[in-house]
Amino acid sequence: MSIPSPFRSEAARSRYLAAYDGWSQKWPGPSDTQLVQTSYGATFVRGSGPVGAPPLVLLPGAGATSLMWAPNAAALAVHHRVWAVDSIADYGRSEPTRPVLTARDFVTWLDELTTVLSPGRPFGLAGVSYGAWISAQYALAHPERLSALALIAPAGTVMPLGLGFMLRAVSCALPSPWFTRRFMSWLANDLAAKKDEASRLLLEERVEQGYLALRSYKARRLVEPSVLSDEQLRALPSPTLFLVGENERIFSAPAALERLRRVAPGIEAELIAGAGHDVTLVQAERVTARLMSLFEAKPI
Repeated sequence: MSIPSPFRSEAARSRYLAAYDGWSQKWPGPSDTQLVQTSYGATFVRGSGPVGAPPLVLLPGAGATSLMWAPNAAALAVHHRVWAVDSIADYGRSEPTRPVLTARDFVTWLDELTTVLSPGRPFGLAGVSYGAWISAQYALAHPERLSALALIAPAGTVMPLGLGFMLRAVSCALPSPWFTRRFMSWLANDLAAKKDEASRLLLEERVEQGYLALRSYKARRLVEPSVLSDEQLRALPSPTLFLVGENERIFSAPAALERLRRVAPGIEAELIAGAGHDVTLVQAERVTARLMSLFEAKPI
């Protein structure tokens, strides 16, 4: 079953992709790009780091693209072949031809993609928010393919999404810069609270990207992220790392840590101070160092 273009018009497509290419100029260090064909469409991936180095696949959160990994990519690419992905069901340069309707669809898509990126070789997998939920679903289905797993502020997975987040997310669906800025300032509260010019520009960049995407893409409904059972959490492969900011907005960080320590103590769970759902931005060095430690601890 084919699907129409996700863009509102050809003009909207051209406008968004031109802006995307401009944002991509800030990607740290050299990179190459490719479109990988899957049964769900062509998936855009950005590769950094030495060809032949241990592979590491990075999935973005909902409403974001591979470019959200820019603060972390350079250091991760020193010893890994980093593949940053634009989700087939979200914004960016991927070109969907078939709808993603279930978690199983995401698993099939990611398996087809990584079979091309890392043929016959285990790989590290890290996801943020919605991308972390997809990563967990994949890890349950194909644990043998992973060398290590990192779940950063995962949507669902450990705890249900909070009501406050869902109500604000609904309002953000309106293509209004005011709603987009209000939502992003709430979600990235630690970044918004900083008064330095670099933090202000970073937040404004995220608002610009989110607003332009809403203006350019047709309304869409993502697969709702689910909470894993105790048995599923214990079944996640080793090593699995769970990272969450102390001021997380989409669920209770203390409750998530308590649950993991109670039902799945084999998962490495860590609370990061001075961050919320913006943890990969405001604590980029801390997150990157933790990921490097995880993926280098178990050679691929």
